[in-house]
Amino acid sequence: MSTKREKIAVYPGSFDPITNGHLDLLDRGLKIFDRIIIALAENPAKVPFFTTEERLDLIRTSLATHPELSRIQIETFNGLLVDYVERTGAVAILRGLRAVSDFEYEFQMALMNRKLSRRPETLYLMTGANWIYISSRIIKEVVSKGGCVNGLVPDVVEAKLKEKFQNFRQRQMAIPQLGPDDREDSAA
Repeated sequence: MSTKREKIAVYPGSFDPITNGHLDLLDRGLKIFDRIIIALAENPAKVPFFTTEERLDLIRTSLATHPELSRIQIETFNGLLVDYVERTGAVAILRGLRAVSDFEYEFQMALMNRKLSRRPETLYLMTGANWIYISSRIIKEVVSKGGCVNGLVPDVVEAKLKEKFQNFRQRQMAIPQLGPDDREDSAA
């Protein structure tokens, strides 16, 4: 009698902040895998908008009532993604593609990850049509200018973004530079 091995995927990213696009990809990934580990990438060379603890809290709160919560783990990692994937026993890396512009970078990272380790497969899912135009960077940019992101991020994320930008304004501090949409937070 053979024992069925649990199919685990690692869903890496900076999640700065988590969006409804991320949550949609998670839900779709759960239709394929037995368990998904949301792996929050820590990169000491970068200064995220939200601290690691804030991002973890936003993810946990956003998923608190998720019907499949028992199949979702939330962890942090630093170092090479493939090393982390090996330690978890995952069989795949789950990634989303929004547009052709994402493909070139993701393709390079998948090839480098494959060079570093032949074990995990990289599985790409196209972002859902409702979310294809959003990114964490765009969400932060819109909120920083006073725009509405209702329905694009979990309510707790929208509230925390507004609170954080309001604090910058009240203290008359410069709003942090948001920069380009850096996909490398989740790469090799």
